[in-house]
Amino acid sequence: MPNDTSNTKNNINTYHRADAPKHPVPLHLQEFSLKLRGKSLFSGLNLNINPGEITTLMGPSGCGKSSLLAAISGTLSSEFFVSGIICLGDFDLTILPPEQRHIGMLFQEDLLFPHMSVGENLSFGIPFSVKGKKARAELINQALEDAGLSGFANRDPATLSGGQRARIAVLRTLLSQPSALLLDEPFSKLDVELRERFRAFVFRHAKAHQLPTLLVTHDPDDAQSTGGRVLKMSDLNN
Repeated sequence: MPNDTSNTKNNINTYHRADAPKHPVPLHLQEFSLKLRGKSLFSGLNLNINPGEITTLMGPSGCGKSSLLAAISGTLSSEFFVSGIICLGDFDLTILPPEQRHIGMLFQEDLLFPHMSVGENLSFGIPFSVKGKKARAELINQALEDAGLSGFANRDPATLSGGQRARIAVLRTLLSQPSALLLDEPFSKLDVELRERFRAFVFRHAKAHQLPTLLVTHDPDDAQSTGGRVLKMSDLNN
C-alpha cells in the first residue's frame, strides 16, 4: 500500500451536501473583534476568503489564532466576548450552533476514533442526508481511492502510519461536505518530509473542492506553501 500522497494529484473527487450552496461561496468576517477577560485580542477585523483561496494568519502561541478559528466554527468558550459578523456568502453564521455552520476543521491531532475502523471513522463524517449503507459505502470507498488508500476501510486506525492517519482525518472532514475549511496548525507535529507531502495533499483538496480556507500557523514554511495571502496577527490589533 502507498505511504505517501503523491499519487493523488490528478485523482480528486468532490462531495456536496444537498443543502449546500449551488455554487462555492466566500467566507467573510465583518468588523470582527475578540476579547478575553476584557483584553482585546484583535478588533475590527475584515477578512474575505474566496472559494479555493487559502489565507494564512501567522503569530506566536497565545496570540488568539486558534480562538479566532473557534469563533468562526462556533466552538469558542463562553469566557470570550465576540462581536462582528461571520458569513458564508450571504448566509449569516454568527449565532448558529457549530453543526449548522457547515465548516470543516483540522487540528494538530488527527482525532480518529480508536474504537472504530477506518471506514467507520469516515462514515461518521458523512451527513445523515446520505441514506443507505450502499450509498455511504460508495462515498467511503471513493474517498479512500482518491487518497491512495483503497482497501483500508476495515483497517484499525492503530495499524496506520502517521501520514495515513492524517489523510483519513482530511477525508473525514471533506466527507462532511463543508462549505469552508479551517486549519489549526495541522502540520506542526509531522516530520519535515511528511509535512511537505501532507500540506500539498490538504491544499490540493481544498482547492479542488473550492473551499475558502483559513490556516493559522507560526511556521513561515506553512504560510509560503499556500501560495496565498499571509497576514500577521500582530497587524490585526487596533
